[in-house]
Amino acid sequence: MAADGVLSQLYQRGYMLPGTATTPQLRARAASFAVPPGIRQRVVAGRMTAAWIYGCAGEPDRLALLVDATRRVSSLRSTRGCTLHEVRLGPFDVVSLGGLMVSSPLRTALDIALHVDAERALPALRKMLASPELDVRLRLLTLAVEATPRVPYKKAALELLSALHPEPG
Repeated sequence: MAADGVLSQLYQRGYMLPGTATTPQLRARAASFAVPPGIRQRVVAGRMTAAWIYGCAGEPDRLALLVDATRRVSSLRSTRGCTLHEVRLGPFDVVSLGGLMVSSPLRTALDIALHVDAERALPALRKMLASPELDVRLRLLTLAVEATPRVPYKKAALELLSALHPEPG
């Protein structure tokens, strides 16, 4: 049906009617089909996957899934098409969208600043900061990076964020 133009592919096995507005809920729903049902409630879509769900990055080749450090990761290792990252998640780090747990916009921006190369991070962060509905503020994001205890690449993340400050003049 996609080849005939009856449906448009959204992500892997996710399809929608042509002309349908693509929303974060629809992207999250489409991504959820790539996550095995047995682990869907144990993982959180994060990093550039979450940025794509929020409409601030291109479609990911592989889903970036976050697993809270309090959960056993060994049972999730066989997840195909996904990259697993063991992290500590707080109560405000996760939202539910389209049947999938997704990192909150601020947590997504924080993870991108800390863990994604600058070439891909800068455009995604610019879009996130420019999206009023996501409510990510550069000052708050900078404070979040500064408050993150003992993580590698913290200095690089702060330098990355300084590149997002508007030029004076």
